[in-house]
This record gives sequence, structure tokens and C-alpha cells, in this order.
Amino acid sequence: MADTPVILLTGARQTGKSTFLTSMQQDSASQVVSLDDLVTLQAIQTNAQAYLAGLPDTRIILDEVQRAPELFLPLKEAVDRDRKPGRFLLTGSANVLTLPKLADSLAGRMEVLTLWPLSQGELRQVKEGFIDLLFSESGMPQVSGLPLQELCELLTTGGYPEPISRKDSKRRGAWFHAYINTILQRDVQELSRIEGLAALPNLLTLLATRTGGLLNTADLSRSLSITNPTLLRYIRLLEAVFLVVSLPPWFSNLGKRLVKAPRLYLNDTGMLCHLLDLEAESLIQNRNHLGSVLENFVVMELLKQSGWNNKSVRLSHYRTHAGQEVDIILEAGTRVVGVEVKAASNLTADHYKGLRHLRDELGDSFHRGIVLYTGQQTVPVDERIWAVPISALWEANSIPAEPLSL
Repeated sequence: MADTPVILLTGARQTGKSTFLTSMQQDSASQVVSLDDLVTLQAIQTNAQAYLAGLPDTRIILDEVQRAPELFLPLKEAVDRDRKPGRFLLTGSANVLTLPKLADSLAGRMEVLTLWPLSQGELRQVKEGFIDLLFSESGMPQVSGLPLQELCELLTTGGYPEPISRKDSKRRGAWFHAYINTILQRDVQELSRIEGLAALPNLLTLLATRTGGLLNTADLSRSLSITNPTLLRYIRLLEAVFLVVSLPPWFSNLGKRLVKAPRLYLNDTGMLCHLLDLEAESLIQNRNHLGSVLENFVVMELLKQSGWNNKSVRLSHYRTHAGQEVDIILEAGTRVVGVEVKAASNLTADHYKGLRHLRDELGDSFHRGIVLYTGQQTVPVDERIWAVPISALWEANSIPAEPLSL
């Protein structure tokens, strides 16, 4: 806000965007314009330029801007006349960068920030610095491992503010059911401008059963009896409303044949467990389910932290055609950190063979490898490879933060 005319705060519905901006409104002179209000929306759709020109000369907060792409060109003209920093704050529950009318209109004038469901550090009132620790020269500190029951409970609860406030699992399930229906029936329909996207709920559930798996469009399209182009379009729509997250493949100059398909994850393990009908006890009893849900959890926690850590990092995954793989690659400049996620409490050499392969291929560029597991101790298991409890994500290198009000 100190140097950019337009800030877009984007992310899935009910992650707290409007609440956050409302709290900012109390601290400064600003006006909130909600595009969920039908009268306001109609006025903008009729003449966006005239509506924008009639707003007061103060900070303007435009809520749910994906509903009126007609605003973007007038916004560009307003910013070009006056490039005062922090002049417009926008929120969007859909990725407006995918809308054709925004294509180039605000390039160089807008910064985009994504608000995901709450991180574990936010819930514990600490600011995580795990990614910065991974790229530091420091060793990995000891942390207090999380009991398996507590870990499974936080996985099934997830990070959406409303389900967190509901202590009863059935009431959380009712919220997720209504939430998913609303997103698929309202937001996706508005984005696509096409009725009859009947396969979307089945696709979301199918993706939940394959979370962390490589995107296999041929198999998915056969399972849903839809064409491949339709399937890809549906997946893009689910990504556009932030329900599904794509982890791209990592490319390098290794000269190896690398798998080029992305891996798909859901934005929240609470939603994932709801779609799979999993309770904490189910995860404890079935380590296969726990493994895939835990991987989804770690990917999302690292993605959240990548928005505020000091290091600018890129997240991807690594897999060769020969079957060597690493769940998550973090890349900062020329340094690479590999992260494996295991539901096991005791590790064998097989659990980190992918990290050893990547270390041997990269040489000095490989900074370190981490195996996040359900055990209780931080242990060096090989050269530049550590086994670390899952709780290190929010306990290692964290600092106290402002408390949340849920």
C-alpha cells in the first residue's frame, strides 16, 4: 500500500478477505463498495466509468470484483490519472487474472496477494519462519512432536475460520457441504457464464480421492465420461475459485527425463477430509489416507508461508520417468531444498531415497533435504538430509504474532 496504486486481495470465499479489509477501514478514511449488493452491481454494469467517477476522493475498497470485470478498464484510467499508492483495495473470490477483460489493463499498477485458509502458525499466534530456516546455514532445531490424535484432529478441522469455531464434527461437515454447493452453483457458474456444469461436484470428489497424484487427464475424463478439453476447463474453473491448487513439475538442466504433469491438491484438509468422509479416527487407523492428507496439508502450509517469508521461493514437485521423486521442491535462486512427507513415525532409508537421488544429481545446488514425519525427534539421517517432526512447520524459527479473533 505504500508504493502500489491497486492491491488485489484474492482467495477462496470465507477465508477472511472482507473481514480483514473491514478492520483496515476502521483505521483509515475509506469507503467499502460491495459488489454482492445487486443495486451496486447493476449500476456498475450499466456504466462502470460513471460509477467510479462518482466515488469520493478517498481509499476505495471494492469487494468481490470478479462479479464486475467492467470495472477494470475504468480503474486503469483512474490510476493513470492519479497513481497515489494504496488508492484502491480490491477483493476477489475468484482469480480475476483469468478474466479476459483484465488481461493487461492493470499490469504494472496492481499487486496481487492471495489469502488462503488460516495457517497453523496463525492459529497458534506465531509467525512461521520455517522456509527461511530451510535456506539458512543453521541446523534443524529440536521441536516438540505432535501426538498423532492431535495431528489428525487438526487435519480434519482445516483452516477455514467458520469450521474451526464449530467444535462438533457434524456441524463442520454441514458447513463444508453448504459451502461447496454454494461455490460450485454460484461462483463457478458466474465465472463460466454456462449452465449445466453437472460434473463439477463429481470431479472435485474424484480429485479429493487422488490428492497429490499426477494429473492424468485421460483417466479422469474416462471416469467422468466427459471430453478431455471439458475436463481441463473444469479443472481451471476449480483453480480459479481457489478450491484446487496445482503444484507444477520442477524443470532443471539435469538432462534427465522428468515427468511434466502437475500434481493437484485441495486448498484445505478440512474440506478434503469432508469430501472423503474421513474423521480423525479414520486417519489414525488408515495410514494410506493419512499419508495423502498429510502431504496435502504440508503443501498448503508451505504455500501459505511462501507469501510472507523473507526468501522468494518457488514450489514444485520432482519426478523422473524412472520413478525417482520428491514431494515438494523449494527453489530460491540457485539453491534447492527438497521436502518429503511421510505418515510413518519411524523412518527407513527408503523414505528418503528420492532426496538422496536429488542430492547426488544436484551437487552443491542441493542445500538440504527434509523428511517431515509423524515422529517426535529431529534427526540427521544422511548427508544434508534431516528427519523433522511435522510440528516444525510452525514451531521452528517462529516468532510471536498478534492474536486472531475468531
